[in-house]
Amino acid sequence: MATVWTLLLAVLMAGPAAGTSKKLIRIDGDIIFGGIFPMHESEHNGSSSGCGAVKEEKGVQRLEAMLYALDAINNDPTVLPNVTLGAVILDSCSSAPYALEQSMEFVRNFMNPDLSEYKCARGESPQFNPHKPVSGVIGASFSVVSIMVANILRLFKIPQISYASTSTELSDKSRFGFFSRVVPPDNFQAQAMVDVVSALGWKYVSTVAVEGDYGERGIQSFVQLASQNGICVGVSELIHRKAHPDEYDRVVLRLSQRPKARAVVMFVDEDNIRKLLAATIRANLTNHFLYVASDSWGAKNYPVKGQEGAAEGAITILPRKNNILEFDTYYKSLRPNLTECKSLRRNEAQADGGQINCRNIWFREFWEQHHSCSLTPKPGRKPCSGKETLRAYEQEGLVPFVVDAVYAMARAVHELVIDKCGAPFRLCDRVKPAPPGSELLEYIRNLTFRGRQGTEIRFNKDGDAYGSYHIYQYQRNGSKFDYNRVGSWEKSLDFDKGKTMWSRYYPGTMNRPPVSVCSDECPKGHIRNYQDNCCWSCVPCPPNAYANNDTCHPCAVGWAPTLDRADCYKIKPTVLGWDSPWAFVPLAYTCVMVLWTVMTVTVFVRYNSTPVIMASGRELCYVLLLGCTLCFCTPVVLLARPGTETCFVSRIMPGLALSICYSAILTKTNRISRIFNQGARSIRRPACTSPRSQVAICSALVMIQVVVSAVWVYYEPPSTHELHTALHTVMLTCAESTESLMTSLLFNFMLIAMCTLYAFKTRKIPENFNEAKYISFTMYSTCIVWLAFIPIYFGTTDHKVRTCAMSMCVEISATVVLGCLFVPKVYLVIFQPYKNVRQNHIQSGRGMKFAGGASRSERAQTTGLQSSQLQQSQISSATPSGPATASATPSTPADGPASARQQLQVPQLQQQPQTPPPKSPPRDALVLKAADLVQAAPQPAALPKKTPPPVLPRQKTIDKERAPLPPQDLELPEIPQFNHHSPVAATESLASLEGSDRELPCCRATMDLFPGGMEPDEESSNL
Repeated sequence: MATVWTLLLAVLMAGPAAGTSKKLIRIDGDIIFGGIFPMHESEHNGSSSGCGAVKEEKGVQRLEAMLYALDAINNDPTVLPNVTLGAVILDSCSSAPYALEQSMEFVRNFMNPDLSEYKCARGESPQFNPHKPVSGVIGASFSVVSIMVANILRLFKIPQISYASTSTELSDKSRFGFFSRVVPPDNFQAQAMVDVVSALGWKYVSTVAVEGDYGERGIQSFVQLASQNGICVGVSELIHRKAHPDEYDRVVLRLSQRPKARAVVMFVDEDNIRKLLAATIRANLTNHFLYVASDSWGAKNYPVKGQEGAAEGAITILPRKNNILEFDTYYKSLRPNLTECKSLRRNEAQADGGQINCRNIWFREFWEQHHSCSLTPKPGRKPCSGKETLRAYEQEGLVPFVVDAVYAMARAVHELVIDKCGAPFRLCDRVKPAPPGSELLEYIRNLTFRGRQGTEIRFNKDGDAYGSYHIYQYQRNGSKFDYNRVGSWEKSLDFDKGKTMWSRYYPGTMNRPPVSVCSDECPKGHIRNYQDNCCWSCVPCPPNAYANNDTCHPCAVGWAPTLDRADCYKIKPTVLGWDSPWAFVPLAYTCVMVLWTVMTVTVFVRYNSTPVIMASGRELCYVLLLGCTLCFCTPVVLLARPGTETCFVSRIMPGLALSICYSAILTKTNRISRIFNQGARSIRRPACTSPRSQVAICSALVMIQVVVSAVWVYYEPPSTHELHTALHTVMLTCAESTESLMTSLLFNFMLIAMCTLYAFKTRKIPENFNEAKYISFTMYSTCIVWLAFIPIYFGTTDHKVRTCAMSMCVEISATVVLGCLFVPKVYLVIFQPYKNVRQNHIQSGRGMKFAGGASRSERAQTTGLQSSQLQQSQISSATPSGPATASATPSTPADGPASARQQLQVPQLQQQPQTPPPKSPPRDALVLKAADLVQAAPQPAALPKKTPPPVLPRQKTIDKERAPLPPQDLELPEIPQFNHHSPVAATESLASLEGSDRELPCCRATMDLFPGGMEPDEESSNL
């Protein structure tokens, strides 16, 4: 405020000098409007005038627009009828200090000068004829000038209406209470520019502002709004008011150092725009920058004149306007005055339709500059004829707003005069010499009318016009350049990308906008890792998370991110059912193996009483077949849809099926081991070797597994569980822990280990005892299967793989049992029935040791020799005195053992009490097999034929635990006659003897130890 008053006093002291200066236009009238325009550029070369070249568009056109509006109002009977409007028009020279000095002319008449100090030469009182005061001021153009002028006008309550100042600072009514404008403030313009940048997809821009309120506050508004719309500013540059040409080069260089920020948002006046484009050409960057300029560029030709190529593609903003065609006619008709005009109030018409411009004191200067001639003779310059025409004229963008501002002021005065003076319309004393400024301001703020350009004029509470803009692009059309409208903005953007042209940046294309981003948008499911406010790198979120606000949010259990990774959705559980491709192989295998098992059971039942089946231990075989069947059915349960019942069965069945199989095998191997170990130490029969005992032992072992499974079910009740197998996959499975499963299978692993141990221990038993050999192979194969299963099962977390691995492991284990223990027997029974006889299943074997400690062959030879001697002595003693020797007469063949018994010839043994029997053989010598007796028996060829067999008394069965020795006087039955050329017939005869009531004590004791039977070795096969 002190500065304002200081300048005011300085101006008042220089009042007379100022009055004689020709730096203003004064037009008399009943009501005086002030006007201030940038008629000249600011001069920085030390010129005494402080002004540079004439500004053709912002200066001359706008000033003439005000004069045109005054003429139109004076000729309009509806606005201020019978009232003549005058004007006081000043030149701001595009400089705020200069404009402040000039604006003192507006307030001079509001001051009361002290005339007592002045005396006339004749002593008369001085006469003072002041000019009429200014009712209101139109202007200024630049915001910084309007701010300086508004500070002065506010002191004297003079309303002010600007046609071009858009600074948001002027909306502060506490400082600029008498300021209004017909153009929207920069915050609307900044919003429009932000919307344009967003529509073009530019997210990384640079900014350039001119020093002062207009540029700095405009860019500030843009940056604030841009940050809210995700637009980043890479670099911001400021051009000083008195910038040296080198500074523009430095600005362009700093802009080029951010090559990705190609878009440049500019709040720069037209003079600096021109200099900046020139620096761009010098830096050879005309095809790099994409300009988005404010209304100071608008649709003017001056900033781009002579450097159109550097400005091609620029997007410019201009308040919505429509050209006033009458003004074009008026402006083109103006001619400079070659001589003095008769009056300064109006122009003088000419016969050719033109008119001499007598009011605009700067028009002659403009004419000379525009046509490069001189109206006064000057050396080196051509003279002006005054008949030249304006070349390349285009109505300046804010000319319509100058007209609207003058009309707004006139209409406000009109309404005030009507209210204050009444009808008829006249200027009463209440509005003379000028209407009160405070009252006139209220009428201005309440105005609503349609201006000369056809748009509605009204003001908000801050005295600002509502935002409405046209958007232009500077385009090349052949060899010409022009501004083409590509959109508009009024509260929201209406932008037509199809009208934009970018062929300069993308040859061969028309409307594809260039790219101005620091970093590309991150793909779906990625977040930004910011390097600074505008640049980032993309970091992917975890597969089970979605991205929101540059943060990864994990989905809850049972949920998965959507395809666009913007949210989570509930996953529908799937099941590994019977129709799954994973279930095809296990279930197909189940069908085949169950059918195979049924066939095996059928064969065993059909040939249940044959030697092969009987020798295999029928009871445990059926138990094994039951276990195999359950093993083959296990995949049906494991692959069924999970449920409480299904999960219960799936827990019990695998362990139970395996325990049945391996309990039976363990019982078999244990029995064989105990029998052979017992035979090496004693002739006592081992305990619990009967079929019933074997089944009982097997059942007890199975019950252990049942108890383990029951405890597992009790402490971990069967239930279902949703298992996340993949990102978007949830499987419904039975809830069971790996530890519990292994606990359930631990007992079966123990059974397998024990079976394998017993199989290893019995590996050296007689080679013709095939049961032990097959059991050994079964257990070795089983161990390999389960050793392969463990890494497969525990090496993956895929439920499908685990389930199929468990199913196939159980099935393969049962297949090994079925193939190794049952296939050989079934094959022999069906395809080799001639081997299904007793001969091949009598227990003998090379190298087997018995209770006496000697080998079986040694004992057979000793026993055979003793028996032969005993028999010969008995026969020799009976031959002389006994009856005729009887011979066996073959009877009619019959089925079963009776037939074999009829074929057996037993000689009549005679007791010889006179001859004492030989010394009884040792007790151990009685432990003989029937086959050994057959081998040791002498050839009964000398016996008389056709002697009927004697009827032997029934002998008691020898105790199985310990065979008693025969008494001294026991007559042994005579060894039957065998066919030396038919081992099969001999064996059948022996089998018939074993099945008859006549039993050999020594043979029966040993046969009871091995009811399963053994195949004869090579020695016994020679019989």
